[in-house]
Amino acid sequence: MGRPSGDVTFASIDAFNDALRESEPLAGDSRPVPGEGPVGATIAFVGEQPGEAEDKAGRPFVGPAGRLFDRALTEANIPRERCYVTNAVKRFKFVQRGKRRMHQSPNAGEVQHARWWLDRELDLVRPRVVVALGATAGRALAGRRVAVMRERGPMIFGGRHGYLTVHPSYLLRIRDATDRHKAYEAFVADMETVRDMAG
Repeated sequence: MGRPSGDVTFASIDAFNDALRESEPLAGDSRPVPGEGPVGATIAFVGEQPGEAEDKAGRPFVGPAGRLFDRALTEANIPRERCYVTNAVKRFKFVQRGKRRMHQSPNAGEVQHARWWLDRELDLVRPRVVVALGATAGRALAGRRVAVMRERGPMIFGGRHGYLTVHPSYLLRIRDATDRHKAYEAFVADMETVRDMAG
C-alpha cells in the first residue's frame, strides 16, 4: 500500500480516507477498507486486515469474526457505534485458489509499511484506549513482535494506552465447544476491562 511522500498530515478523517482509497496496493486485487466510527471515540479496536466479506462490503469486521466481535461487545455493554474499528493492514491479502480467495496473513514488512497509515489514523481519532486484536495488530501498534497469550492485558503502544487480546477469528478456530466457550468468556472479560479503562 503506497503512501503520500513527505511528512503528510490530514485535516480530517475524510481526507485521510480519500488518500487511503487512492493509495496503490502492495499486491493483489483488493481495495482499501477504511476504519469506521466517530472521531473522538473513547475506544479504538485494531484488527489484522480485512477479510473476504470486508473487502466486498468495504467495511471492517462484518464477516463471521465481526459478528462474534459484535456479540462480545454487546455482552460487555460497549456500543459498537461509539467505537472506532479499523485494521492494521487496510487491504485483504489473499492467494487465489480456483475461484476462491484464501486469506493470507500479512508479513512483517507489510505490517511495517501499513503502520504509517495506522499511526495517522489514530492521531485523528484520538481514542483513550487502543485495543490490539491479535498478534498482527499488536505488532503494528507496539512496533515489535508480541506474544498475545503471554502479554495479554494492558499495554502502552507508542505512548497510547492500550490493551492486547486475541482476534475474534481465533475463537472461531477452536474446535472443542467447552474450550471455545471458555475462550469466548475470557474475551468478553477483556472487553469489560477495556470498557472500564476507557471510563
